[in-house]
Amino acid sequence: MPWRLSHLGAPRHDYPRFLERVQGHSHLSVPLANEPVSREKHMTSTKASPPAMTPRRAATAALLGSALEYYDFFVYGAAAALVFNVLFFPSGDPAVALIGSFATFAVGYVARPVGAMVMGHFGDRLGRKKVMLATVVMMGAASFSIGCLPTFDQVGLLAPALLVVLRVVQGFSAGAESAGASTLTVEHSPVGRRGFFTSFVMVGYAVGCSLATIVFLPVALLPAEHLYGWGWRVPFWLSAVVVVITYYVRSHLEETPVFAEAKEERAVRKLPLSDVFKYHWRSVICVAGASLMAAMQTLFAVFSLSYGTSVGVDRSAMLAVISGAIALSVFTLPAAGYLSDVIGRKRTMLISSVGCAVTIFGYLWAISTTDVLLIGVSAFINMTLFFSCYNGVWTSFFAEQFPAPVRFTGMAVSNQLGNLLAGFAPMVAAMILVPGPSGWLPVAIFGAVAAGIAAVAVLGMRETSKTPTELLGGPRAQPTNPKRSLDEPAGTKRTVQAVTD
Repeated sequence: MPWRLSHLGAPRHDYPRFLERVQGHSHLSVPLANEPVSREKHMTSTKASPPAMTPRRAATAALLGSALEYYDFFVYGAAAALVFNVLFFPSGDPAVALIGSFATFAVGYVARPVGAMVMGHFGDRLGRKKVMLATVVMMGAASFSIGCLPTFDQVGLLAPALLVVLRVVQGFSAGAESAGASTLTVEHSPVGRRGFFTSFVMVGYAVGCSLATIVFLPVALLPAEHLYGWGWRVPFWLSAVVVVITYYVRSHLEETPVFAEAKEERAVRKLPLSDVFKYHWRSVICVAGASLMAAMQTLFAVFSLSYGTSVGVDRSAMLAVISGAIALSVFTLPAAGYLSDVIGRKRTMLISSVGCAVTIFGYLWAISTTDVLLIGVSAFINMTLFFSCYNGVWTSFFAEQFPAPVRFTGMAVSNQLGNLLAGFAPMVAAMILVPGPSGWLPVAIFGAVAAGIAAVAVLGMRETSKTPTELLGGPRAQPTNPKRSLDEPAGTKRTVQAVTD
C-alpha cells in the first residue's frame, strides 16, 4: 500500500503538516492482519486498489523515451560540430561560425528549465503518463522538422532563426523527459532496486547514441556536396521511427501507484512549483549543483569531436571513439545503478566526480596527440567507467530527494537549472581553447571544476538507497529492510502491494 496522507495523521490539504509527518516517521502506521478494523478503516480498505507496480515495463518505456532524446541530442551535436556552422552560420572566420553553431546547441538547454516548470506542473497535476506521451510527440515533431529546414544560402537569416525555434521546442520537451521518466520508474520500482531499474533511463542515452552513430557515421563519410546537400537531413527524419515505437509502449503503461494514490487522497498540489521552492529549496540547490556534472558529457560528446577534427584526427575516427565509449556504457550504467543500491547513491556518485575530474585531462591530452588508440582508451576510462557512475545513478537519486506530490516538478526544475552550464559547456570550451599543444588545458580545468562543484553538492544530499518510497523527501527517513514490504512496520504480517512483470 503506498503512502496516504491519512496514514500520516495530516489533513489532506495540509502539505506542510504532511511533510512534518514524513520527516518524523521511520515507518507508516498500517493495520496488522489480526487488528480490529474500525468503520473508517474498513471504508478505506474497500477503496479500489492502486495500480500494480510494473518496474520492467516502466524501465522499458523510460529507456525508449531517453533513447529518442539522446538520439536527437547526439545527431544535433554532431551536426552542430560538422555541418551547421557551414549551412546556417557562414562566416569568414571558422571559429566564429563554430561558436554560433554551438550557441544554437546551448539554446536548447536554456529552454529546458521552462519546459521543466511547465511540464513538471502538469506531471504532478495530471499524471506522469500523460506528460510523458506529450514530450515524445513534441521532441519527434521538432527533430523531423529540423531535417526539412532550408539553409542560409536559400532563405538567409530565416534559416538560423527557424533552427533556433525548433531547438527551443526540443529543449522544452527534453526539460521534462528525463525527470518524468525517472519519476515514473522510481515510483514503479520496489525499495532496494530503484537504482537498478531507474538506471535504464540512461541506458536509453547509450542506445540513442548508438543509433545516432549508426545513422550519422555513414552520412559523415559522404562527399561534401552530398553531406551538405541532403545527407545531414536523413538522421533527423529517421527519428520518426523511434517516436512511433516509444509512443506505443508508453500508451500501454499504467499510471504510477504513487500518483494514483495521491489523486485518490486528493493530495495533488495546485501549484507544485511553489511548494518546491517553499519547502524543498535545499534539495533544489543540491540537485542543481550536482547536475553540473553533465558538463562532462557535453565536453566529451560535442566539444571533443570539434577539437579532435581541428587538430587532425579523422572525423569518422572521432565519431567512432565517442560513440563506442558511450555504447559500452549500456553495460556499466545498470551496474552503477545496482552498485548504488548496495553501497549507496552518494558513494557511487562521488567515485564518478573524482574519477572524471582526473581523467578529463588524460582524454583531452590524448586527443592532442592524434593517437586514435590512446584516445579510445582514455575515452573508455573517462566516459564508460567513471561517468557511468554518475549517469546511472542521478536518475534515481535526484527523484528521491522530493516527495511524491512535487517529485516531477522538483526534479525537473532543479536538474535543468544545473544543466544550463552543460548546454553552454561546448561554447565556453571553444572560447577558452588556446592555440598550441597544451591549448586544451583550460578546457580540462573547466570540466574538473564542474565535477568538483557536483561532488560538494552530492555531499549535501540525503542518502536514499534504502529509504522506503513513501518516506522519500524527508530528511530523517530511516533505511528499511528491502526484503520487506515498501511500507510495513517490523513485526507485521506481510501485505505487499502487487509488483508485476
